[in-house]
Amino acid sequence: MKLVSFIHGGRRQIGELLDGEVCVLSVPDMVELIEQTPEPSTFETGSILKLKDVQLLAPIPRPRKNIFCVGLNYSDHVAEGNRTFGRDVSSQDVPVFFTKPPTAVVPPGGDILLHRGVSEQLDWEVELGVVIGAECRDVTPETALGYVFGYTIVNDVTSRDIQSRHRQWFKGKGLDGSCPIGPCILTADEVPDPQQLQLACRVNGVEKQSASTAQMIFDVATIISVLSQGLTLEPGDIIATGTPSGVGFARTPPEWLKDGDLVESEVSGIGVLTNRVRAV
Repeated sequence: MKLVSFIHGGRRQIGELLDGEVCVLSVPDMVELIEQTPEPSTFETGSILKLKDVQLLAPIPRPRKNIFCVGLNYSDHVAEGNRTFGRDVSSQDVPVFFTKPPTAVVPPGGDILLHRGVSEQLDWEVELGVVIGAECRDVTPETALGYVFGYTIVNDVTSRDIQSRHRQWFKGKGLDGSCPIGPCILTADEVPDPQQLQLACRVNGVEKQSASTAQMIFDVATIISVLSQGLTLEPGDIIATGTPSGVGFARTPPEWLKDGDLVESEVSGIGVLTNRVRAV
């Protein structure tokens, strides 16, 4: 099942995404739905809307807390960073975590913001997003996937000059308009193995990234397990699981997103998240 948040008739609603249509659900908020025990179909109202008549929002338009993110989780991405910066970062023993604030979230079709005078090196990063479905802490890798509600797409847009200047990741990855999420949440029952999904990112129709989640250094179950050690995960929490190689900073010459660029982030089974860059 693909679930979406949207605005129709001035009201924020959620629904099941069908072929060009949305079946409206009676629960108005995605996190509220996730917290319910029945299947989402239990809440169908029978009302059907044309997809073209609704305005899609991020599946969770305003997460209750920061989006959890994993860095350096594909070996080819680690290698391209090593080549570019002349560093020697080998594979980590544990995942590298950082966060992006809720104010960074961008809906499907929304604008990635290029902040003039703040950053001139805006980069793309397609990632598989994981949506937690039940409160958990100290879970094992063997049980971790049982706490997943579903999967979405995250573009971890990054201001590389800010990232480099501050020598840490939060500021360069946390600007307003730097976290497109969507277009839907694909429920976990539709994803037998999250390590068998294909990712791609295109800028103005040109493919920049292409990889499989099988290439992750730390798989989804391990990420959830390690993150949850001593740290409570709650329904609606979002985890971005890292990006593969092909980002702009590692290209020769480096490529940066420009005003008007169209960015498409794709994960097989979930769909395509499309956003345009807008200078502000």
